[in-house]
Amino acid sequence: MIKKGIILVVDDNRGILAAVRMLLETCFQKVITLTSPQQIASVLREEKVDAVLLDMNFSAGINTGNEGLHWLGEIRKMNVALPVVLFTAYADIGLAVRGIKEGATDFIVKPWDNARLLETMRNACEPKSVATAAAQATATDGSDMFWGTSRVMRQLRQLVEKVAVTDANILITGENGTGKEMLAREIHALSGRGKQALVTVDMGAITETLFESELFGHVRGAFTDARADRPGKFEAANRGTLFMDEIGNLPYHLQAKLLTVLQNRSVVRVGSNTPVAVDIRLIVATNRDLQDMVDRALFREDLLYRINTIHVEIPPLRERTDDIVPLAEMFLLRYAARYGKPVLHLSPAAKERLTAQPWTGNIRELQHALEKAVIICDGDTLDAGDFDLPRRAAAQSKKEAATLGEMEYRMIREAMERFDGNLSLVAGQLGISRQTLYNKIKRYEL
Repeated sequence: MIKKGIILVVDDNRGILAAVRMLLETCFQKVITLTSPQQIASVLREEKVDAVLLDMNFSAGINTGNEGLHWLGEIRKMNVALPVVLFTAYADIGLAVRGIKEGATDFIVKPWDNARLLETMRNACEPKSVATAAAQATATDGSDMFWGTSRVMRQLRQLVEKVAVTDANILITGENGTGKEMLAREIHALSGRGKQALVTVDMGAITETLFESELFGHVRGAFTDARADRPGKFEAANRGTLFMDEIGNLPYHLQAKLLTVLQNRSVVRVGSNTPVAVDIRLIVATNRDLQDMVDRALFREDLLYRINTIHVEIPPLRERTDDIVPLAEMFLLRYAARYGKPVLHLSPAAKERLTAQPWTGNIRELQHALEKAVIICDGDTLDAGDFDLPRRAAAQSKKEAATLGEMEYRMIREAMERFDGNLSLVAGQLGISRQTLYNKIKRYEL
């Protein structure tokens, strides 16, 4: 086997350096080892390094516990295209994930697996063209998840593929319509639990009185309509994944009960005293700022720590405009087939108009716009005028409501802005139940 590639390994532990060097020298042309990151710059000036294996912590560094992230930034300043693989202890996986977001190629956990380390460093040294990366990002691999070609989504995909294979709890944040549930399904499919059940719970749709029964289950006779034993969502997701959507809508006094189950990894059905062990991978999602809710005593800080092992944020569509046209073309194909239309195309003017649209409803709004355009079109090309896109001017909200639906929509929206999304307060202000409010929010896509 012809050995190719120069690898730079930076770690303050001489024993680790020696072991890694012996391993890497079986596959690579040259392995350079450093005990101090201070020498990285001089090595990169003198050698044509193909990849760096960088420790996350050093005995003496600029930021204790964050030295690896600091030096990752320094390396990227010197050579933004140089692949950097982070070398980390299990306790610092959270920092390694942050490193992926900041441009690292991959991470290896100590103690390492020799085969995994060699494969990771080989992959890091393989050059990839931008065109290849774009093709990978948009390839149809049997998944419903559309990753796109924008830089921010490529980074997101890289991060998801790293963390999905673990059992770490994941918090997905993003605006309405960005595809949080779809991403949760993708994470489940990529995980070791992919062949088991993915159970979805809409936390905003569960009434407070049925919270425990729905999530933890009940035994026969626990209450009036409990005619038989019934497992809850946690038991249904055993050995699989439990996805809790809209976790920010869970009332504060119920959050402690959820935290107890997550800590104990067991549930007690309503009407029973016997704990039932559950083995689940937890994914939660919200469009709200949970840290801000913690600061305002609306969300428990200990629960946030429990669900936020890994934080994944989906950017809004307006921040990744490169993905708008590919997404639109994907929806064109889908809806043309559904409605028996010929293969449709977007004119240059249509592409320009779609790209310029703010898409405050994100992918969901774009999807609806394309479906409507496909339904009403007559030819095989969609032009800018074929899209009925609203102008979201500030003055528009001042106009008189033309229908009861518009009036209701505005009242709910104004109340949600006034009470900063607190559904209990909004429902009280409007004089309706929390469940009715939630149903209307879903209807109006607020």
